[in-house]
Amino acid sequence: MQEGNGTLMVIGGAEDKTNDCVILKKFVELSRGGRIIVMTSATDEPQRVGKNYFELFNRLGAASVDVLDIPDREVANRDETIEKLKSATGVFFTGGDQLKITGTLGGTKVDRTLHHLYRQGVTIAGTSAGASVMSSTMIVGGSNDETPKKDSLSMAPGMALLNEVVIDQHFAQRGRIGRLLAVIAQNPHYLGVGIDEDTAILVNGSSRFEVIGSQTVTIVDGEKITFSNASETGPRHPLALADVVLHVLPAGFGFDVRERCLLLPPQ
Repeated sequence: MQEGNGTLMVIGGAEDKTNDCVILKKFVELSRGGRIIVMTSATDEPQRVGKNYFELFNRLGAASVDVLDIPDREVANRDETIEKLKSATGVFFTGGDQLKITGTLGGTKVDRTLHHLYRQGVTIAGTSAGASVMSSTMIVGGSNDETPKKDSLSMAPGMALLNEVVIDQHFAQRGRIGRLLAVIAQNPHYLGVGIDEDTAILVNGSSRFEVIGSQTVTIVDGEKITFSNASETGPRHPLALADVVLHVLPAGFGFDVRERCLLLPPQ
């Protein structure tokens, strides 16, 4: 499922920033309270968003917080940018547009450095667009709250920190079950992972992940689909699917992607 020894924190967006801050506190803890780098490549407002997370992580006890704004691929290939990133113990991708992340960072020195850091044990987190970009294939657009249809979404290569899954975020809040089903109809070997707001999965050194946060994670497993009309149906026509497996997991539950099985909370 993953290629590194670090931890991935994949957040469904709108994580609590004012009350218990369970998810963000966990990120600081997993970063060993050390040097956090906030990556603002996804947002159109890097100064405002960067300032908010800078203040937030400082308040939550991080030893050091820096905002790294990378506006273009030239900056993403500069040695001074890499030097700033190398000392991170935690990297946090903000929300925005996932295509801005891959378009700016994909194939650059920053991209390669992030994978190196992850292999070395650094924690990498992403919220909203920063969550979608974690997988090798990501959703970049599609209709919310709609019947699943073959052409109702668009996909693109992600950063490939996670394999074998496709992430969707703001999941229940924006009614995105239809588009995740459309993904699985066309790519049944992937596991669809829909993450609600203020909810995250923690992936740590194996094929397993754990759910944290206040809402749920929806798992759509198409491995045992017995019928699909995805290859025959026309544009805008509804999809037919049979024997899709669905799991809804609150905090404490987990899932083994390789074995495709539920993990119960410790008793």
